[in-house]
Amino acid sequence: MIDLTLAGGEVFDGSGGGAFRADVGIRDGRIACIGDLSGQESAERIELNGLAVCPGFIDLHTHSDFTLLVNGRAESQVHQGVTTEAVGQCGHSCAPVARTGDARHGAIGYSDDCTVDMGWQSFGEYLERLDSSGLGVNVAAFVGHGAVHRAVMGDELRAPAVEETRRMADLLAEAFDQGAYGFSTGLEYWPGNICAPEHIIPLCAVAARHDRLYATHVRNRDAYYDLGFGEALCTARNASARLQISHIQPKYGAPPHAMEHSLEMIESARGQGVDIAFDVIPHDWSHTLIKAILPPWAQEGGTSGILERLKDPDTRERMKKNPKHMWLLVTDERWDAIALLNSEENPQLVGETFADIGRMRNTSPFDAALDLMEEEGERMGGLLWTSHSFSDDDIDLCLRQPECAVISDTLALAPYGALEKYVGSVSGYGWAARFLGLYVRDRHVLSLEEGIRRMTSLPAQRLGLRDRGRLQPGLAADVTVFDKTAIRSRCTIKEPRTYASGIVHVLVNGRFAMRDGARTEIDGGAVLRP
Repeated sequence: MIDLTLAGGEVFDGSGGGAFRADVGIRDGRIACIGDLSGQESAERIELNGLAVCPGFIDLHTHSDFTLLVNGRAESQVHQGVTTEAVGQCGHSCAPVARTGDARHGAIGYSDDCTVDMGWQSFGEYLERLDSSGLGVNVAAFVGHGAVHRAVMGDELRAPAVEETRRMADLLAEAFDQGAYGFSTGLEYWPGNICAPEHIIPLCAVAARHDRLYATHVRNRDAYYDLGFGEALCTARNASARLQISHIQPKYGAPPHAMEHSLEMIESARGQGVDIAFDVIPHDWSHTLIKAILPPWAQEGGTSGILERLKDPDTRERMKKNPKHMWLLVTDERWDAIALLNSEENPQLVGETFADIGRMRNTSPFDAALDLMEEEGERMGGLLWTSHSFSDDDIDLCLRQPECAVISDTLALAPYGALEKYVGSVSGYGWAARFLGLYVRDRHVLSLEEGIRRMTSLPAQRLGLRDRGRLQPGLAADVTVFDKTAIRSRCTIKEPRTYASGIVHVLVNGRFAMRDGARTEIDGGAVLRP
């Protein structure tokens, strides 16, 4: 007896091979059989009439570590067919935490309005807390470099000594033993931006010994892109680590040849035996925390330290004269290309450019940004801006490389309750649908079979998820059913909290998270452990 038969769909099994018409049988949360199941007894049979059937999408790069504790239903992700997330990216994670530390420092999107018990210390305790929260998606969690650094050194403005790096390595090994799937760095963020390869390589070596993935947000993707990518390749080679370069597309300020040259550098490193892959965001908008524009010295002491410095006019002027702005758009004063993406204190300004915000407030755009940080207060970790920093030509070039996955770089959100006002990115509610609708169906950058592989078996292979990412008997029944002609993102910068269209059914571990285009009350996800 089969529990459920999805009958008559066009099956894309996640391998990148050709699609075929078949039925998919599910039993006890797993794929039981695929083929002509017309003679097979089934408790329930749903006719799909040619709809596309594929593995649930795996988002290899998210920042949902905290928001899944607030609302584990992951509405923005499930509504576009995502069934698994890899959290803890860009060096940010909610654990481990020092005995006298504060988990809020690593919680992107933290707000006091979101009532969450954050009393964990170890990575294992965090995973247990996450697993008990009721999850709409499966979660594979990475350890952020910022978390282990802060657990050992607090917010001191200095690079670690050798013994302190050893203590970080011990914490990382402990997290791997407790169920972490990988290690990540954010070398443009505090504290990655004050560390050098000698501080990162010992940690990557721990990841290598545990056969876990090392994912990095590199130090630079604009004028000095080759130094940033070269550092990542050098780090992985010296640590014998498997490397995932996060959101690889170069930013505004990079020379025209940057993407092609970066791919040549990667190919050369592969020739030296380095295991390398990368991913892209399917959008030409780039987003980050507004506070990331501050120089490292201004971020010492965390949010409270920043707020204290913002009160002093002379210190503000020093902040604005930062010689190494994270975005060259700021250096070049291209405020017309930078827009406010998320603010709890000033939601009426979301979608406005900083050129316009400055005019509205009768101040300079830079001072307007600093004012917004001050007004946001302790919620500064959720204050985001976005810019036209990426090139579709670069994204297309990356997508033509078979090792390129597609990611969201966003947060699992919901347009109601405690997360109602949150925005993670311009395409956070529609990244997967945008990729399949725009890049695959409309622009033909990839075939649909290959496009689906980039969000299913490819990220599963990089993570080491052996029972997901394919439609194959015996594997977990994470399944997405969609209409090829209707799937599309409906997000705009003014209306980013809009669900995608074209998703019909989503099953997580064999249970309906979405059915007939509507979200069910079922949350079938779980924390995954290697």
